Formats: sequence, structure tokens, C-alpha cells
Amino acid sequence: MNLLLDDIRPDITRTVATALQEDVGTGDITAMLIDENKTDTATIITREDCIVCGVAWLNETFAQLGGLDEINWHVEDGQAVKANTPLVTLSGNTRILLTGERTAMNFLQLLSGIATKAAAYAKLVEGTPTKILDTRKTIPGLRTAQKYAVACGGCHNHRIGLFDAFLIKENHIAACGGIAEAVAKARQIAPGKLVEVEAETLDELQQALTAGVDVVMLDNFTTEMYEQTQKIEKTAKYEVSGNVTLEKVKQLGGLNVDYISTGDLTKNCVAVDLSMRIAG
Repeated sequence: MNLLLDDIRPDITRTVATALQEDVGTGDITAMLIDENKTDTATIITREDCIVCGVAWLNETFAQLGGLDEINWHVEDGQAVKANTPLVTLSGNTRILLTGERTAMNFLQLLSGIATKAAAYAKLVEGTPTKILDTRKTIPGLRTAQKYAVACGGCHNHRIGLFDAFLIKENHIAACGGIAEAVAKARQIAPGKLVEVEAETLDELQQALTAGVDVVMLDNFTTEMYEQTQKIEKTAKYEVSGNVTLEKVKQLGGLNVDYISTGDLTKNCVAVDLSMRIAG
């Protein structure tokens, strides 16, 4: 299930407060050069094609600084826009505009960059039953923001953290004494939770299926191994994982898999180039 804004409102408040504290600290001394009663209007534009994401974070930034007279969005989260498109017009106290500029745009450019990359991945599986999933390879403190951006771009969220699903990997298997033992224990601990097992070999895939898991992660399988999976009765969903890039997704076309997961969506972030200008 993908994260929605209503799911993460407290996180937005917290992350914006943290970002403002590290940037503003004891006060924006440069903004003090400007008359405290001066007002202005500013516009943020994108200098490149992108998928917009981060509306709530910008709004929250200026709200925590005392508020503006008007924030007029010309776009919405998930919208594809061309370079030089005005995204939002801001009107109000000039000190607040300039103090909040960098923090607001840091969120907007980062999340739009993630959404834009997610859209490129989603396009490659368009019209197929395969879903592209994100991972837990996120920037510390920004997980829900990044996962929301992934969803805005048309991909899907894997588990949010260690609490909402079992993902039994090689070290868990070794520590538990085997796949069957690990799966049985998981069913005991939380009967209603999804159970996924990582398989690095065809034998481990068969063990996971025999144990009755919900999802098997096919980790770094070769093309030949993928072909062999087609001969095994499929009693669980399959997730392809391991060094997945846009190019690899192209190569995986036609595979009978339910999910392809990649940390590339959130760990290799390239921010969108944005610019804010005050109307002089």
C-alpha cells in the first residue's frame, strides 16, 4: 500500500522543523538586512522537465516560519511539467520568503527528483502486471517523504520499516537454522503479517515455496535461473531484486514476476534544478 499525505503529516512537521533548525539556527542574520515590514512576491520555477513532488513540505516550511499572505500553487504533486514552468507563487513578508527559500526548495527539488526517476521506472513496466517497488535504502529521517515521492512518480512502496512485514534474508535464515524454521517462527510471532523470504538459489526458492511464504525475493538471479523458475509451480509472488537499474528493468521485460524492487529510487537521488526569484 502506498503512503498518502494523511499518513505522514506528523513526519512532515518533524522533518521540516529539523531542517529549519539546522539552517536557521539562532536566526537568519542576512534576512535582518531587510525591513521587517517589507513584503514581496516570489515565483519558483523548474529549470528542467520533472514530476512535481513536495507541495506539503514547502507549505509547512513557510507555516513554521510564521506564514505568508498567499501561496498559490500552479501544479500539484504527481504532475508532469516542462522546463521553465512556474510551480508556485509566494506572497508575503520578505524576510520569511528569503529565510524559508532554501529549506523549502531543498524538499521540493529532492522529492521532485525522486518522483521523476520513479516515473521513468514506472514507464518501463506500463501495461504489465509488474510493479516497481522501493526499498529501505533511504536518507535517514526522510523515509516517508521519499516513499511518498516514489508513489507520486507511479511506483510503489515496499514495507515502510522493520515493523510492517517480515523480510527474511540470508543472515536471518542462518541465525534461525533454515528457511522453514524462520517462516514457522514468523507465522507464530505475527500471523497476519506478510512473510517474504530472500532466495539466492533455485533450491532456496523451492524451500521458500514449500514453507508457504507470501513473496519470494529472487536476489541477483541470472537469466538462466529466471528461466528455470518458470518450470517451478508458482505458489507465491516473485520479487526481483539486486542491483536493479533502469537498464536492467528493460532487460527483465517479459519475466513472470510480480515485483521488481530497487534502492536506486531513493539512494541515488538527483535533485531537480529549481529557481526562486522575487519580482522586482
